[in-house]
Amino acid sequence: MFRPDGSLLPHHQCSMADVLRTGISVREQEVHIERPDGLRGIALVDIEAIRDTDGNIVGAVNCFQDITERKRSEETALRLAAIIQSSDDAIVSKDLDGIITSWNGGAERIFGYLAEEIIGKPITLLIPPDHQKEEETIMGRIRRGQRVEHYQTVRQRKHGSLIDVSLTISPVRNTQGKVIGASKIARDITEHKRSEAQMVNLAREAEHRTKNILATVLATVRLSHSDTPDDLKQAIEGRINALAKVHTLFVESRWAGAELHRLATQELLAYGGKREARVRIDGPAVMLEPSTAQTTAISLHELATNAAKYGSLSAAGGRVEVSWSLTADGRLSLRWIESGGPTVTPPTHRGFGTRIVENMIGQLRGEVRFDWRDQGLTCEIVLPLA
Repeated sequence: MFRPDGSLLPHHQCSMADVLRTGISVREQEVHIERPDGLRGIALVDIEAIRDTDGNIVGAVNCFQDITERKRSEETALRLAAIIQSSDDAIVSKDLDGIITSWNGGAERIFGYLAEEIIGKPITLLIPPDHQKEEETIMGRIRRGQRVEHYQTVRQRKHGSLIDVSLTISPVRNTQGKVIGASKIARDITEHKRSEAQMVNLAREAEHRTKNILATVLATVRLSHSDTPDDLKQAIEGRINALAKVHTLFVESRWAGAELHRLATQELLAYGGKREARVRIDGPAVMLEPSTAQTTAISLHELATNAAKYGSLSAAGGRVEVSWSLTADGRLSLRWIESGGPTVTPPTHRGFGTRIVENMIGQLRGEVRFDWRDQGLTCEIVLPLA
């Protein structure tokens, strides 16, 4: 024999020995017994002393009641109750009339009702008006003994807010196998649904942006031209590199756009010079949305490339000033002014760089004007910001 805590119970200390010594009866004392085959069981012990006509103790009657299965059932029930109560999911039971009969801690956290507020009330309190017909369909399946799994729907919290839930509903049967109610597990999937929606939106946005990027690259390639394959390759690489740089700014801003001062600094960084600033950039803070930023980046790239080959940046003392302001009607006015370079003569035909700038700005309903002054090129670009 063993005590409930698992320690060995010597025979001289067992309940029978106590009764024989004291004559005091024992009622429903729990004892663990090991059988000869090594298996253990649990018994309730009732012991009554036997006395002779003079009242002397001459023996005792020991009644053992095997409660092994009952104890196991009780322990299983306690474990299940602990699991149900501590679950993050709402676990609720209801009868066939839809009246709530149990309510765990997860249900309190998800729906906002305390157990004492909701037990005895109809489950329809949790169902929004436009979803009330769902309960009739669900209970019809439960009455037929069918299980409902992973049913995604919407439910209503105590103060009226709606949540997305995934429901699993099972019939509850009595000892005769008759369906007497239902057990429902509701999992809050509001964040999951929100994440799914965000992923769909991000995928659509990524598709849209990718198409825009490829369209811009394709237009750039189509407009590119040169006398030799190497020059053509260099021109295309430079223009695509300008797009890559501005897309780095898009990523940093989470695709809100690109700040104009950073964009201009980035495109003209290679021409700044080590000892003195050959490039001056000035203007108010302006955030350009992606399509405007791409056009501005390509335009500055073309102007800088042209200046490095033929304009002010091709001479040691040449300079470039980039400045911008906002017009009264909400447009961006950007000026490119070259000075200190070789004497400029107006071109006899429009170059491919010029055509790219005019084409891209025209697509945004902007305006561009080139002025080839003797002291250097001046270019003014006006773009809508809205």
